[in-house]
Amino acid sequence: MPRSNRRRRDSTAGDASFERLLAGWKRTEVRRGSAWTVQPVSGAQSVKEYTCPGCGRTIAAGTAHVVAWRADGVLGDRADLDARRHWHNACWRIS
Repeated sequence: MPRSNRRRRDSTAGDASFERLLAGWKRTEVRRGSAWTVQPVSGAQSVKEYTCPGCGRTIAAGTAHVVAWRADGVLGDRADLDARRHWHNACWRIS
């Protein structure tokens, strides 16, 4: 039987936003002694407004930015992902 190239949905994986953030291009960075998972968001993917924790200003819908969450938290991956924050690219670089 030929192999299927389609992704299979895991019924226990949780909601779509959890799967979307775990998938795609992301990297791990160390900031102030803590590991952070950082995932870029393109302007086309950005459909909501967020408040940047670096500068306190609004990240408008349609603006490219990054999403960061702890990669080494003690409460588990789901809790770390729930505590994610959206940053301006420049604010994340200087944090």
